[in-house]
Amino acid sequence: MGATLRPRELVKTTWERVVPISETSAGLFYGRLFEVEPEFRALFPAREGAMQEQGRKLMQTISIAGNGLGRLDRITPAVQVLGRRHVAYGVRDGDYDTGGATLLWTLEQGLGDAFTPEASEAWAETYGLIADVMKDAAEAAPQRDGYDPAGTAPETKG
Repeated sequence: MGATLRPRELVKTTWERVVPISETSAGLFYGRLFEVEPEFRALFPAREGAMQEQGRKLMQTISIAGNGLGRLDRITPAVQVLGRRHVAYGVRDGDYDTGGATLLWTLEQGLGDAFTPEASEAWAETYGLIADVMKDAAEAAPQRDGYDPAGTAPETKG
């Protein structure tokens, strides 16, 4: 379960083209995310500058993940922490699909023709690996207030 050399190279080289436009890319990402799922807006602080800060965190996280693909064992603990942290935010398994689709859309907007079908597939694979680690960590996290990461109804005792 690891990315092959070619997809890793595609993720790295395409990401290098995003870095100079990272602030714009973060704005595109969150704009699209809130357009597709308006209720996600409530998950983020409303204070001034919060979304710019969140955008920087997003771009840093993607950089770390992309640069760590060849060393998944080194980044897995940090990705697991991120997954557990997302439990407290109310993120559910299905929300990762929305995040992945939004990321691919953002990359397509920012990279244009450089975001080839092969690059899209490499990014989808990479995101899938990271999202799976996050979801597994979320499922293993202590559940709070009846939260269920799969989004299913709690079983009733009867």
